[in-house]
Amino acid sequence: MTSRPAYIAFEGAEGCGKSTQAKLLAATMGAVFTRETGGTPVGARIREILHDTSVHNLAPRAEALLTAADRAQHLAEVVVPALEAGSPVVTDRSVYSSLAYQGYGRELDIDEIRHLNDWGTGGLWPSTVVFLDTPDETIAERMSGRDLDRFEAAGAEFHARVLAGFRTMADADPDRWITVDAVGSVDRIADEIHDALVARGVL
Repeated sequence: MTSRPAYIAFEGAEGCGKSTQAKLLAATMGAVFTRETGGTPVGARIREILHDTSVHNLAPRAEALLTAADRAQHLAEVVVPALEAGSPVVTDRSVYSSLAYQGYGRELDIDEIRHLNDWGTGGLWPSTVVFLDTPDETIAERMSGRDLDRFEAAGAEFHARVLAGFRTMADADPDRWITVDAVGSVDRIADEIHDALVARGVL
């Protein structure tokens, strides 16, 4: 019986560089690259609601349900078929972003968010999580020139809770999570990620 290919998620605060690093790793591995939210046509429509700055009254529970719906479609349409075909998958965000953003950030019950998403994913969670931990001042500098979306514009206290949530999850599950200090050049960070994944036997 063969083992399932790697399912690697990149997580972190807004502007941490995870999208860049996820694409680089996927290219290196020959993996399917995808993202949450918006990794499918249905998901793209959900993402428009979630990230639209004109949406001011979206209830946190509705936000959690929308992200879970995006994820259920994403796994059914992209992730599971790729893994079953023998291809590794690298995703820019995953179920852990719901725990961080809707759980820690919006202060919804973490166990409820976990249960909702465990049902939505059919119990399929990433096998490895690469967390790009980035200092607040670096994030602030990177975000200063952006046209902010609804999540990015949610405020410093919200993002502090999100980042603390990622750190809490990484500390609690060190066998699954790899924490990388995302400071320095793109190449340096990519090399550290590569070396950590080799050391884990993922690559």
